[in-house]
Amino acid sequence: MSYGVKLKVSGPYACFTRPEMKVERVSYDVITPSAARGILEAIHWKPSIRWVVERLHVLNPIKFDNIRRNEVSGKVPVGNIKKAMKDGVSPVEAFIDEERQQRAALVLRDVSYVIEAHFEFRGEEDNNPAKHKEIFDRRAKKGQCFNQPYLGCREFSAEFELVEGEIEPSKIEDEEKDLGWMLRDIDYEDNMTARFFKATMKKGIIDVPPLCGKEVKA
Repeated sequence: MSYGVKLKVSGPYACFTRPEMKVERVSYDVITPSAARGILEAIHWKPSIRWVVERLHVLNPIKFDNIRRNEVSGKVPVGNIKKAMKDGVSPVEAFIDEERQQRAALVLRDVSYVIEAHFEFRGEEDNNPAKHKEIFDRRAKKGQCFNQPYLGCREFSAEFELVEGEIEPSKIEDEEKDLGWMLRDIDYEDNMTARFFKATMKKGIIDVPPLCGKEVKA
């Protein structure tokens, strides 16, 4: 049995990075199911439930913009982290001024989506559906979250609100649009395998297949 929610998210900028772009960030045309799941988990998450994204509504026309962003060129070496874990005193640090790089990014502008999703239970514990549904609805109505939801990148924070009635119609004019292969999600139960699906948007709506469905490829 599933327990569904509808959540509207929006923001001035978003970047759902295509994994095939190694240096410069280039966004997918729309929000990915994994990013949508992350927004839901930021509002309400417990170890006993798993969020499953069913459908994505793209409300605003797709618009891109070029910006430049400051990023760091490296990571903290794994050896430094292991040493700090062993002795408890070694520093784990990266100096941004020494590793800062400015890179171009192709991002989305003026985005607005509605996420349709439900939660499933992982086991027999803490499996009261009415409780989890009520908690999510209450927190979404009040704007509460464990951490600020974001639209692909943390600097692009998302505004959110619970949708209780009908979903507003999309402003997308295309009857149908092929969005190509899109990241469905990371399968954490299968060695963190990235899984993709062929996304098609019909009148602004994208139906998301199950993570282990036949339409999803690793």
